Amino acid sequence: MRAEAAASASGEPVLASYFHNTVLRHDSIDSALAYQLASVLDHAALTATALQEVIAAALADDPAISLSMQADICAWYDRDPACDQYIMPFLYFKGFHALQSHRIAHWLWSEGRRTLALYFQSQVSEQFATDIHPAAHFGCGIMIDHATGLVVGETTIVEDDVSILHSVTLGGSGSGGGDRHPKIGRGVMIGAGAKVLGPVRIGEGVKIAAGSLVLRDVPNHSTVAGVPARVVAGKCAATPAYTMDQTLDSDD
Repeated sequence: MRAEAAASASGEPVLASYFHNTVLRHDSIDSALAYQLASVLDHAALTATALQEVIAAALADDPAISLSMQADICAWYDRDPACDQYIMPFLYFKGFHALQSHRIAHWLWSEGRRTLALYFQSQVSEQFATDIHPAAHFGCGIMIDHATGLVVGETTIVEDDVSILHSVTLGGSGSGGGDRHPKIGRGVMIGAGAKVLGPVRIGEGVKIAAGSLVLRDVPNHSTVAGVPARVVAGKCAATPAYTMDQTLDSDD
């Protein structure tokens, strides 16, 4: 990323100070992330300086946040054909910013600092048009492409290596409390506009077609589509999240 930032600064001198402040002057990726998230979440109620201190404290306390963030960067680079530099999601992609901000909010929630966690959620919703409850759990290697309109409920669990497109809802299906949101298995791809509602289990390597409404458990390596969603094809690729193939044909 430093080499990419240096080359970009050289190629576009107007942005040289931007690349210096966001990447080149920092001695670690954690320092750069704290600065970047604080910059995009800056607000009169909580300044960038205060935000940077909170984010830095979270990163220092839980090294898994940084490791997950680095895996997320690689996920964008590997899966998004529009992303040809590692620096791109870090600087420009609001799905990345929303996800990393959520990781900080989740740390705050886990530490009992729920008021500040909810403040982060509110700011992320306002800035990035995504609404992720601080208690929701995300694994690593997550790509949230475009991100606009994403809603994720409190008891949602998203395992590693999942790809999620825009306007997806991982929500509840009633007004009751307790465990009421989806559990998304490793390697799942969730297409644009899909809605997964209730405490359903989406198996490993599932492909959910765009616009689908999922109300029941989905077995491993299935492709589902429709309203309500049903299995529509044979066994799909081991990890649809990697290929981002939106078709409904069997991948065998």
